[in-house]
Amino acid sequence: MGFKLDVPLFIEDPNRIPAGKIPENFVSYTLKHQEARPPITWSNWHREIHWVHFFVLCVPPTLGLIGACSTPLRLETAIWFVFYYHLTGIGITAGYHRLWTHRSYKATKGLEYTLAILSAGVVQGSITWWARGHRAHHRYTDTDLDPYNSHKGLLYSHIGWLIFKPRRKPGPADVSDLRSNPVAIWQHKYYLPLAFLVAIVIPTAVCGYGWGDWRGGFVWASLLRLSVAQHSTFCVNSLCHWLGDKPYDDKHTPTDSLFTALITMGEGYHNYHHQFPMDYRNGCKWCQYDPVKWFLWTCEKLGFATHLKTFSDNEVQKGELTMQLKHLRHKQEALSWPSEKSDLPVITWEDYQRQAESRALICIAGFIHDISDFFDKHPGGSHLLEKNVGKDATTAFFGGLYDHSHAAHNLLSMKRVGILLGGVPHGSEERMVPPSQHLRITRHSELAGSGSPK
Repeated sequence: MGFKLDVPLFIEDPNRIPAGKIPENFVSYTLKHQEARPPITWSNWHREIHWVHFFVLCVPPTLGLIGACSTPLRLETAIWFVFYYHLTGIGITAGYHRLWTHRSYKATKGLEYTLAILSAGVVQGSITWWARGHRAHHRYTDTDLDPYNSHKGLLYSHIGWLIFKPRRKPGPADVSDLRSNPVAIWQHKYYLPLAFLVAIVIPTAVCGYGWGDWRGGFVWASLLRLSVAQHSTFCVNSLCHWLGDKPYDDKHTPTDSLFTALITMGEGYHNYHHQFPMDYRNGCKWCQYDPVKWFLWTCEKLGFATHLKTFSDNEVQKGELTMQLKHLRHKQEALSWPSEKSDLPVITWEDYQRQAESRALICIAGFIHDISDFFDKHPGGSHLLEKNVGKDATTAFFGGLYDHSHAAHNLLSMKRVGILLGGVPHGSEERMVPPSQHLRITRHSELAGSGSPK
């Protein structure tokens, strides 16, 4: 969106910082030593608006909506609208994003120039300007050095960061590769006439010369198509950090969502993308909607693209497993579990029998259980429980009379009220642990504190 190319590559060159001067936290250090602009208020908001951005983002949709009220949408123009929207969108997603920002593949000069031209049709600034901001976004995600920090609100991350001058400079990001790229240099030099030609002239001319719909071409295929394409991209910065799931990591806000993938031309699998940004795919699974990965795969087969990068599937599955275990841990902590052995009183066999005279206690696998509330619920009848009160029913429970289900074992463990001193011959560890706890999720800190290699 902005057209200045004189942004610094680094505040400091990381390769030349003496080891003793590296800050403990770069973001905190930078924010501490960088002065922020004053907050936006009702008295200064008009001075804080970036008027070039405001014009590009607000005038086309306003004129387009006014014109649409008196300009019928012809079928041919509607088809061209959709086709040209995807065509110019490919320039941003396959070009600006995956090629020049993340270098996830290599393209022939012909493909590079084609993407550089098409991307100008969405009017989002030159390659270098766009990539510089997006690299900073990935490097400083969800911090005040992130140009479109999602913690500042959905509207800010969508369009506010463009409409208003930033309160802080974006964090430093290296764009030296783009400063020496002939395609990026050419596009930046001719960006303004190129953007006007691709965004306004070409779509209007196609409708005018093609089927005589000059007015419809200008209103629908140019102005409104431009606005839809811009906001589709903006949704990557806003909705893709707000709506969806986090199947690979939850450290930051990016999410995965089919809905956002549909409205951003496949960029909606943003949680995956932030974890594995060098992958040429956004939706890594074959069934995930990502037209750009299919486009690049086709380009590779035709010889226009090479070195399509993918992340190790083994590492991707580690991320998935980590999040699945975390979700299982949360689910596990929401359930009720048997009392820990260390929390149960230890009683002798004589005490057990004496207490069983006044309450329904039964001994199974070395644990004393209170089954007072289960006589009417026992599927095998209350008489089987009554005759084992005050006795050791381990053999009967583990198949002597009936080989109980895992659910029965789990339920029984919830009724533990004590541990038999010395246990019983049948009190093996395997029988003492309920089936529901055989694969219990344990935090690393719990393992470290247990002193056990298990």
